[in-house]
Amino acid sequence: MVILKTREEIELMRESALSVSRTLGMLAKEIKPGVTSLYLDRLAEEYIRDNGGIPGFKGLYGFPNTLCMSLNSAVVHGIPTDIPMEEGDIISVDCGVLKNGYYGDHAYTFAVGEIKPEVQRLLDVTKESLYIGIEQFKAGNRIGDISWAIQNHAEKNGYGVVRELVGHGLGKKMHEDPEVPNYGKRGDGPKLKDGMVIAIEPMINMGTRNIKQLKDGWTILTADKKPSAHFEHDVALVDGKPDILSTFKYIEEALGISNKTVE
Repeated sequence: MVILKTREEIELMRESALSVSRTLGMLAKEIKPGVTSLYLDRLAEEYIRDNGGIPGFKGLYGFPNTLCMSLNSAVVHGIPTDIPMEEGDIISVDCGVLKNGYYGDHAYTFAVGEIKPEVQRLLDVTKESLYIGIEQFKAGNRIGDISWAIQNHAEKNGYGVVRELVGHGLGKKMHEDPEVPNYGKRGDGPKLKDGMVIAIEPMINMGTRNIKQLKDGWTILTADKKPSAHFEHDVALVDGKPDILSTFKYIEEALGISNKTVE
C-alpha cells in the first residue's frame, strides 16, 4: 500500500534527506587514495549523530555499518573495509538517516583521484538517467514512465541496467511501496499521486546487467567484474510536479564541480 504524505510530513522528510546530503558533502572532501571506507563510515556515523540524526542503515535488516560503500564492480550494499582506496577507483556511497521519525536515503558515486574517461562517462550517464527519471515523476504518469526513461537513456549509451534491485517508497520505514524499477514500460505500474515520496536510484553497469552476491550476504557485484555506478535522490510529488528533497549541492561544492543538474 502506498502511503501518501502531507505537506508537513514532506517537510520533515526534506530535513532527513538534507541530513544525508550534508553527510555526503562532508565525506566528499575525504574520499581520496589511501583512505579506507571504514574510516569514512566512522566519520559519517559521528557526523549524523552530532547533527541530531540516527544512522538509518546501521542494524537495518542486520546491516553492520552506517554506509553502504560499493567499490568499482560492487553495485550496492558493500560493507566498509580497512583496505585503502586506490587512484582510479570509484566508490558508491549510499547513506540513510532517521530524523523526526522519517528516513532520508540517497547515494552518489565518487571518483577516487583521477579515473579513466570511459569510467567517468559511466558516472555521467548514470547521473543523467537519475534526472531523466525524476522528470517523469509527475501527475498523469505511472511508475513505468520513470522506469522506461532510466532504462532507455542507459541502454542507448550501451550500459546494462540492473533488474534485481530497485528504488522504493520512503517514509517512516526505509522501504515502502511502491517499488521503482530502473527498467520497464511506459504506462505500466501504479499511478503517480500527490503526496508520494520515492527514492529513485539508477544502478547502471558498464557491461552486463547481470549481478551476483558475495558470501558476506550483502555485497552485490557485476557478473563480469566491470564497474557499476549508483546515484539516488529522494523525491516528493507536490502539485503534480517532482520536488527533490535531497541535493548533490554539498557534494559538488566540496568537489569544485559546476553542474547544471545539481539539485
